[in-house]
Amino acid sequence: MIYLDSAATTLQKPPAVARASAWAIDHLASPGRGGHRPAMAAAETAFACREEAAALFGVSEPERVVFTFNATHGLNIALKTLVKPGSTVLISGYEHNAVTRPLHAIPNVTVKVAASPLFDQKAALEAFARELTPEVDVVVCTHVSNVFGFVLPIESIAALCRRRGVPMVVDASQSAGCLPLSFDALGAAFMAMPGHKGLYGPQGTGLLLCGAEPVPLLEGGTGSISLKQEMPDFLPDRLEAGTHNIAGIAGLLEGLRFLRRTGIGNLTVREEALIRRMGEGLSRLPGVEVFLAPAGSKAQAGVLSFRAEGRDCEELGERLGRRGVAVRAGLHCAPLAHQTAGTLESGTVRSSVSAFTTLREVEGFLRVLRGVLVGFGET
Repeated sequence: MIYLDSAATTLQKPPAVARASAWAIDHLASPGRGGHRPAMAAAETAFACREEAAALFGVSEPERVVFTFNATHGLNIALKTLVKPGSTVLISGYEHNAVTRPLHAIPNVTVKVAASPLFDQKAALEAFARELTPEVDVVVCTHVSNVFGFVLPIESIAALCRRRGVPMVVDASQSAGCLPLSFDALGAAFMAMPGHKGLYGPQGTGLLLCGAEPVPLLEGGTGSISLKQEMPDFLPDRLEAGTHNIAGIAGLLEGLRFLRRTGIGNLTVREEALIRRMGEGLSRLPGVEVFLAPAGSKAQAGVLSFRAEGRDCEELGERLGRRGVAVRAGLHCAPLAHQTAGTLESGTVRSSVSAFTTLREVEGFLRVLRGVLVGFGET
């Protein structure tokens, strides 16, 4: 199989990830739930994972790295901490449903959209500067569009928010592990990321980096301050009610170590080269429209969308799958991004790469797609 769906989940992971998760199932108990060796070893593993993430993402205190089930879980904590009924929230035109649905669920929230053309970083910053008016209470911005791979100018947008004193939430679902990030330098209130994508961890893991004081989404046992009925007032315990996914955390630790050894900057360059080659190849196919940032713009991450004239995207994705190429087709849980880019009616076929994607696989994908397009009218 040629796997080009890493924007959903990185299927190919460092071998140490699976080994660590399997070892944890047999050897680790619940962190903070005992003084015996299996519990203590679990606590050490969890803290080592926090430390690794803090070092990788520029967080000065590992305790501000909180474990979540996924990025959606972290975004819900962040949004329900900062956004109240009646709040006004400013978002980009490329947000995922993991942002827009929680906002929709809070009563009487006004959502403003800083809409801007695809791959135009200057226009994106100008849109935020124009729309960040005094009534805005919170800014939410994805770092990379999960549909198009558009890298938004997150550092400049964060600086704008700092100057105007407005808290910012960053969705790093498609950038964490793929692009360099420094949380403390951004000065954001929260940054959410999944463990199972660019961090090469197992599904069911995620991280929330906390710069503001969060409100718990769940209450329950933490193994600390058990006499009180209120949740602890300190991190990470305040947000980590219940038993940890320690097998997932052990695997995530190895994914983070892989990133530190490899160097995120090196992965950025490699993935950009693969996507550039893929985009160039797609653009040569008749009837194919490719959504690709201009060369040298630094506005494209390792995600690429395209569509073919006269071909249904969902059917095209299925035909590729039957021929051993894994992509994703449709709206990708991000209708706002499609509305912004003008692809809401058709959707797109999305291909995405990882540290384990090879140039040979990219060339193989292009050959398979060429054959699928030629024989599209056949059953």
